[in-house]
Amino acid sequence: MKKIAIITGASSGMGKRFVETLDEYGSFDEVWAVARRREALENLSCPYPVKPVALDLSKPEATDEFARLLESEKPRVGLLINAAGYGKFDAVMDVPLGDNLGMVDLNCRALIALTQLTVPYMEKGGLVINIASMAAFQPIPYIAVYGATKAFVLSYSRALRRELKDADVMAVCPYWTKTAFFDRAVSENNVVKKYAVMYKPEDIVAQAWKDAKKRKEVSVYGFTARGQRLLVKLLPHRLVMNVWMRQQKLKAK
Repeated sequence: MKKIAIITGASSGMGKRFVETLDEYGSFDEVWAVARRREALENLSCPYPVKPVALDLSKPEATDEFARLLESEKPRVGLLINAAGYGKFDAVMDVPLGDNLGMVDLNCRALIALTQLTVPYMEKGGLVINIASMAAFQPIPYIAVYGATKAFVLSYSRALRRELKDADVMAVCPYWTKTAFFDRAVSENNVVKKYAVMYKPEDIVAQAWKDAKKRKEVSVYGFTARGQRLLVKLLPHRLVMNVWMRQQKLKAK
């Protein structure tokens, strides 16, 4: 029986970097790389054989297909990384309803589905890594839906970690990270005008591998990110939101 790793969002950004550096975590017979674009998956560089799984996880039928694949192959899963997701930066009422619901579908529903479908095939000592965000720690006006989906991912990951007997769960919470994510996230209104810091996906993933080996609950990279995580835990969220609005020169009520 093959020992595999499953990585969603594998065609770009952090998902792609996880695929490229998988040997920093462990040894696998095969990697199931999941994303919409098969051609991008076929061109991935990976230390282990890659099985391209071209699925649009924002669509419910994709998780049905994924379930059939697991049932057919019956793999031994050592690692699942849920890195698929997207965001839109704008006022909630200015974002098309389809996009707001799409964020919930991909960032939350698909993540739950793949996790619940995969865990029964996971070997003892297996690991689930869910990509959340620094946005998970605070409410963020004009990134409201995206931030809320990532708060869900963080809460779900922490709770699921306590429930699973034979596997661990870790949430990765990146700060602003330079990936193709912004090509889709930034709107014409350009509500985000100032980025406190912009990290590289290579650094986020390298830290995630280190924390995964230590079986940490949450992985956060960078001094600025860790400092903000502490501050938003101590300060009232009303104040945190006011600071964000002033920083981005947005009108606050």
